Amino acid sequence: MTSPRRVAITGVGVLGWPGLGRDAFWQGLLQAPADGPRVMDHFDPLPYFDNPKEARRTDRFGQMALAAAAEALEQSGDLNANPDRIGVWVGTGVGGLRTLEQQVEVRIERGERRVSPFLVPMMMANAASAAISMRYGYAGPCENTVTACAAGTQSITNAAMLIRSNRCDAVLTGGSEASNSATGVAAFKNMTAVSSCNISRPFDLERDGFIQAEGAAVLVLEELEMAQSRNATILGEVLGGASTADAHHITAPAPGGAGAIRCMKLALADAGLMPDQIVHINAHGTSTPLNDAAEAEAIHKVFGTPGPLVTSTKGVTGHALGAAGALEAAAVVLAMMHGQIPPTYGYETPDPDMAPIRIVADKATSWTPGPSLSNSFGFGGHNGTVAIGPPPQS
Repeated sequence: MTSPRRVAITGVGVLGWPGLGRDAFWQGLLQAPADGPRVMDHFDPLPYFDNPKEARRTDRFGQMALAAAAEALEQSGDLNANPDRIGVWVGTGVGGLRTLEQQVEVRIERGERRVSPFLVPMMMANAASAAISMRYGYAGPCENTVTACAAGTQSITNAAMLIRSNRCDAVLTGGSEASNSATGVAAFKNMTAVSSCNISRPFDLERDGFIQAEGAAVLVLEELEMAQSRNATILGEVLGGASTADAHHITAPAPGGAGAIRCMKLALADAGLMPDQIVHINAHGTSTPLNDAAEAEAIHKVFGTPGPLVTSTKGVTGHALGAAGALEAAAVVLAMMHGQIPPTYGYETPDPDMAPIRIVADKATSWTPGPSLSNSFGFGGHNGTVAIGPPPQS
């Protein structure tokens, strides 16, 4: 039986609080976050479009995905592959919510005939993938995953599968989210999922909810030998991944983190790894009471004591929903590039009732990069885990 093809990571593009671009994003992960909402008001989409009209006809989540893709491709360089074998797979939690809300207001205030004919192509969840495909002429599979907060992670795993199975030679993949509209913010607030004090404190005793955020991240994945043949700089490797369902509750995690346990174990098996080979986990770590407790228990049950180093970058970035997993996969790659694991900002007081895990707190820690996991768990009971390794030595 032919072995699956290996999947290299050759480009990373990021727009996530607090910075535009992967360098600013990385520096932000090493600093205590400023107070305030995690929105990208300083993002100007116009440089990524031929004209302002084209930009106006693209929802914000699509605009950010195009910007992240441009940065990732600039780093990766010319893919030198058949466009029919280059795919795009960008996930989102809700798609063009801002556009939908704006056009509902237009209908109410100005009548049905004033609703934009671009509403549907702007709000549809596959708009970001479609925009990237059309911009660069990539004619391979162009798809997206919409699994709430697991969408970014599951998109990366799905994209890697296209390469491993020999359907594609390269895939642009990740997630994008811009759901901080008035209605979107109110909905999460009324669910009591959002922190009442606007502080993200993953795994902390005083955690009381997440900070809703915008963001986008795109990775360039390509078949390893193709990347090596064109002398691309290989940043990391997607080793495997997995997806499971809790089949339990629309918002609450399964008791004891059962779905997360199965997901991490399946990801390890897919990557051909044993638990003791995992050095680092970028946790889902939303700062909600139930989620953090369930994830900590799942990590402890799979990896034991002391277990791998664990961080939640949502202490800085907030929770970018369908883009969160992509931002966090990018954070893992950047941690490997810089030889540091960023801390879990907001974590100060251990929860005595939480299963013991090795949380990186206070400041970044140096490490020798090794196999790592990035976890994402979404409303609806969707679980996603992707295993990422450092660049291969040979």
